Amino acid sequence: MPLLSSRPRSVSVLVLGDLALDVVLAPARPLQRGTDVPGAVRLHQGGSAANTARWLARLGARASLICAVGRDGAGRALVAALRADGVHVRAARPAGARTARIGMLVNPATGERSFVAERGAADLLHPADLEARWFRGVAALHLPAYSLMGAPLGEAGRAAIAFARAAGTRVSVDLASAGPLLAGGRAAAQAVVRGVAPDLLFTNQHEAAAFLGEHDPSRLLGFAPVAIVKRGAAGATVLARGPGGATAPGVRLEVATRPFVVADTTGAGDAFDAGFLASWLAAGAATTPAVLRRAVVAGHRAAARQVGAPRPELALG
Repeated sequence: MPLLSSRPRSVSVLVLGDLALDVVLAPARPLQRGTDVPGAVRLHQGGSAANTARWLARLGARASLICAVGRDGAGRALVAALRADGVHVRAARPAGARTARIGMLVNPATGERSFVAERGAADLLHPADLEARWFRGVAALHLPAYSLMGAPLGEAGRAAIAFARAAGTRVSVDLASAGPLLAGGRAAAQAVVRGVAPDLLFTNQHEAAAFLGEHDPSRLLGFAPVAIVKRGAAGATVLARGPGGATAPGVRLEVATRPFVVADTTGAGDAFDAGFLASWLAAGAATTPAVLRRAVVAGHRAAARQVGAPRPELALG
């Protein structure tokens, strides 16, 4: 598939996390107990980290994904699909573990999704699978919060952050999903993010409220100097620290965007992250209102493309 941008591939971004097989159940009408309804069952490339890497490559960045997949047909097909999209894949293949599989049930009325996750090999990435040289000359390391939880994946995520800091690379984190992140309680989740001290923090409004325990997102600046609260078709709230530090936002923008019809929101947030990062990093990661606003618009456009076009079926053969 051709790139969606003609901008030179000048920004290098490393993404660490899950590459998974999405099994999507899209009923044509609400489910009925004890019987079947018509609809579609589709197989796609999934995984939050892989989705972001894929969109970074499509938008003109030099994108690399560090992940773990099984030694199975699904893993081989997923790696091949990402490479065909221009992503450089560094995949560990732990023995005896299946490639991650995510079952998704799409609500036919709203497009919202419910998940059943078998994370399998995705959680078995080890710190020993990483090499310091991968992080040199990279503009940013991006991780969904899944990559900071559990062992050994969480340990690999923290090791990657240490490599990134040593190389002078920025770090961005997406809270990704409130349920897994808050499984150990709000204080523990906040301690994880505070320990990372990301340069950029992505979340959506529901995740932000659950993470903070309140609806005012300003406290996100206690965890990162720049925070983006995604509001779906309504746009985003952008926060950046001012000279007074975390308690004094220097920038707060409410960026409205053009709404669009959504049949399936899968991957929209990941695409937004890619669009924002590609634009923001290309502008030198400045925190001026103009740069941040353009980055939100770029993120929204990528998300709109993700949900506005049919997802390609994954070829397993």
